[in-house]
Amino acid sequence: MDFEPRSALQAERARASKLLVDVELSMQDVSDARDGANTDDEHDPEGSTLAWERGSLGAVRDDARRRVEQVDAALGRLDAGTYGSCAVGGEPIPEARLAAVPWAATCVAHA
Repeated sequence: MDFEPRSALQAERARASKLLVDVELSMQDVSDARDGANTDDEHDPEGSTLAWERGSLGAVRDDARRRVEQVDAALGRLDAGTYGSCAVGGEPIPEARLAAVPWAATCVAHA
């Protein structure tokens, strides 16, 4: 392999973990803003904006959590010696795919 998977995975884990912390802080800010606002989202012009922000931030948070889980699983495969093998068919995952998506568990055909 021309790229170093462990360092790529560790860098992605650090990025996703930081994003998770930042999003959770933003969610707290939105929650704090809501505490001082009218709680009737339907009639409060700010209520729908706060609800939308909460929903959007929740989706980003969930994606960041999922990415940390995917990276941790890839690090586990690296330690187990199965990194780079498709989890479905067992064939090698192309290096170009792993360079683009280091946490990939499947080849392109099984993705």
